[in-house]
Amino acid sequence: MNLIPRKFYLGDDFFDDFFEPALKDQMKCDIYEKGGNYNIVLDAPGYDKDDIKLECDNGYLTISAQKVEEDKDEDKNYIRRERRVGSFSRSFYVGDVDADQIDAEFKNGTLKIVVPKLEEQPSKKQITIK
Repeated sequence: MNLIPRKFYLGDDFFDDFFEPALKDQMKCDIYEKGGNYNIVLDAPGYDKDDIKLECDNGYLTISAQKVEEDKDEDKNYIRRERRVGSFSRSFYVGDVDADQIDAEFKNGTLKIVVPKLEEQPSKKQITIK
């Protein structure tokens, strides 16, 4: 029996506040399988196509981007600054895929990636005895 109402539990606020900056800066994405492909949809608002780099190495697909601050006006006294400037990187394990067939499109701040999976070869093989 818990005598302290749940809304007053200090631990929730502590961990929410602690992890919030890291999660806030991470680009949000959806990943799903459809038609023999992995599909990744990642939101990257404020970035241009040329800011984003996509690499596939050892079964990991890595999406990274870097945006440099264009306006370095020292006279500004920001009251609030929320627009993202800097870099991010996300990696996803996609396994054994044909990297040459990966298709990516960036439009209106959304990156859509289609990763074709290789056809699975049967792992069981009959061996002839001589």
